[in-house]
Amino acid sequence: MIPALDRQTITYAQLAKTIDHSVLNPDLTEADVVAQLELAKRYNVASVAIKACELPLAVSMLRGTGIAVGTTIGFPHGVNTTAAKVCETHDALENGATELDMVINVGKLRSGQSDYVRREIQAVVDAARGRALVKVIIEIAYLNTEQKVLACKLVEEAGADFVKSSSGFAPSGYTLEDMKLMRASVGPRVQVKAAAGVRSLDAALGVIDVGCTRIGTIATAIILDEFERLQREKASPA
Repeated sequence: MIPALDRQTITYAQLAKTIDHSVLNPDLTEADVVAQLELAKRYNVASVAIKACELPLAVSMLRGTGIAVGTTIGFPHGVNTTAAKVCETHDALENGATELDMVINVGKLRSGQSDYVRREIQAVVDAARGRALVKVIIEIAYLNTEQKVLACKLVEEAGADFVKSSSGFAPSGYTLEDMKLMRASVGPRVQVKAAAGVRSLDAALGVIDVGCTRIGTIATAIILDEFERLQREKASPA
């Protein structure tokens, strides 16, 4: 398990490396994408989550930076067939992705079809094995408490690397209670990622406090600029 971060001692570099900078809005032009990749480079984030069609561009622009290039599988609703998700996985890997954010089939989970959900996650994990991290989006806004716990357990059983709260395309995102529950529902091998609602430094530190090691956000500059400002103020003589 990655050691928990402490908001009292976290550094700028550590905070930046919790961030998966999201570049997934469907209306982004190529110029918009280039600008967002430059922003990711400037802030030296953990990864960029980008549309699959832009993977070659992202790989080219981020080569040598240490910033991982990620994309989505079954995004945003998770309703693709398992075969389609596996095909997307292979295509993403061939185009240079090293992190994959996969959406589960929420309807199947809510229908009690746990085996279907587990097997589908496992199929993507197997396809990505040794080449990419797999983060599984359980779309927590649609689930009751029992289903949230079950989804986390299925992610762990299937061998994925992360359980992630939300896609950003559901009616709502996570709550801090959700993130605490997710952290408590998986063992130390599985990391937890919060997304859909992390738009401020306070929100970022809040999910870090409850054990999240990655944050999906479009508000990278807002979060890190505010952190840097507060650090300068602390260092300035009274």
